[in-house]
Amino acid sequence: MGYYLNTAAVADTYSREYHSPYFVDKSLLLEQLMGRVETSTNYVCITRPRRFGKSVMANMIAAFFSGAGDAEAVFDGLKIAASDLYKDYAGKYDVAFISFNELPRKCTSYEQYIERIENRLLEDLQRAYPKAGIQKEDAVWDAFSAVYHAYGSKRFIFVLDEWDFIFHRDFVTLKDRKEYIDFLSNLLKGKAYVSLAYMTGILPIAKYSSGSELNMFLEYTMASEEMYSDDFGFTEEEVDDLYERFLKNQPNPRVDRDGLRLWYDGYHTKQGERVYNPRSVVAALTNNNLGNYWTSAGPYDEIFYYIEHNTAKVRDDLAKLVSEIPVCANVQEYAATSMNLTTKDEIFSAMVVYGFLSYEKGCVRIPNKELMDHFRDMLVKEPALGYVHQLAKISDRMLRATFENDTAVMSEILEFAHNTEVPLLNYNNETDLAAVVNLVYLAARDTYRVEREDKCGTGYVDFIFYPQADLKADGMILELKVNDTPKNALQQIKDKKYALKFEGKLGEEPKYLGRILGVGIGYDKKTKIHSCRIEVLRNKKNFP
Repeated sequence: MGYYLNTAAVADTYSREYHSPYFVDKSLLLEQLMGRVETSTNYVCITRPRRFGKSVMANMIAAFFSGAGDAEAVFDGLKIAASDLYKDYAGKYDVAFISFNELPRKCTSYEQYIERIENRLLEDLQRAYPKAGIQKEDAVWDAFSAVYHAYGSKRFIFVLDEWDFIFHRDFVTLKDRKEYIDFLSNLLKGKAYVSLAYMTGILPIAKYSSGSELNMFLEYTMASEEMYSDDFGFTEEEVDDLYERFLKNQPNPRVDRDGLRLWYDGYHTKQGERVYNPRSVVAALTNNNLGNYWTSAGPYDEIFYYIEHNTAKVRDDLAKLVSEIPVCANVQEYAATSMNLTTKDEIFSAMVVYGFLSYEKGCVRIPNKELMDHFRDMLVKEPALGYVHQLAKISDRMLRATFENDTAVMSEILEFAHNTEVPLLNYNNETDLAAVVNLVYLAARDTYRVEREDKCGTGYVDFIFYPQADLKADGMILELKVNDTPKNALQQIKDKKYALKFEGKLGEEPKYLGRILGVGIGYDKKTKIHSCRIEVLRNKKNFP
């Protein structure tokens, strides 16, 4: 066992994952890969955003095929053990597992980076296959070929994790990128010693391999290919199962199932199946807390990084997105490989690839509260976003005025929003007015779950604000009217019994204990005047 060849580290890492309380069995992916070993379709590249389980699956694949460590103790208890092919493939191959996100100490150049990988591969092969006569100055592909010939057509499975990591390093030049692509091509393409090559990353390889260097790979992205879509991210059914485990393990659960959906759902496979961010779901259940677990790993994880040179191109669409209005886009995933993003479609393509936006049926949207919080933070701190920034900044004041029943300030803020030259909001109907409301109440998303068109009482309400952190805080029901009065909006709230949503199921104690406010907002298209009215629909409940 060496640095990369048949290393027990992958089995140990996957074993820890297997023994975690919120492990999800995705081992049936192995059955699909078995069918590709030593065929003409044995080059597979899976691309997904960060935090979608790519490295977990890479460790699983390497541990399974190599049998390194105590792999049988894990895989005998997984779904794959029931496969007819299980015994034929488990532990039967030499596996070269390379995690490309590892840098040598004080690495400042591509040469240092790639030499470390080459030297370690050569040391592994020299140690494991002394009869091959490998020399330290040999190219690694020549060394693998020497093993193939000296050891009776010896073949290998290659598992290459985070293949595109090096493209995110500041010290890597365009020339270095080409050399790296040539390295992968020389190592893998057309080589008899390759039984299977499985590669993961964020960026699709098409742009970098514009010629024929890596055209042997079949690529599987979230947006364009259905195959393998169940293997990355958590499905609705899997999150249901995890939540049942959580309830059994946690004596004082503070996470509810709807909260998991609101915070971490929102991604989709090509066929429209819902997909949750797996890392965030596990973190929330482990910590017994719905929170933001989208950690930043550098500039590529900052939303403003993609739009800072082209804010005018996407500013209006950002206003729509934070107002929960989908935006049509021509997503080309390879556009993310260039950070010289000049068009709106390229900017949104990059944000889809990195997981900031989801893509479905030709439109992009902000997938969930976890990402909405990041968008909101960007809008508040970036003056370059113009009117969107101004409306986001004023949203704290709007929320405060609402709970203080200061309708004069509320109307003033709505007038400001209307006069800020917001091009997408023409106030032709209540949908346009709803978009304005979303923007001026953006701050509410910090402490409230905001839902639109929620089924309440005997009808549907425009907006309902559920307290999240403090269930004793005030809740709010908001109804909008164009060419009508806020008084009539409030009357609809009462007639339709929208406040029942806060009372819980029959026979249960109410979950929300604070006041429930009814908020009516009207807009007169003729006079161009906003008016607001607030009533207390329910006073605070008694609580210990």
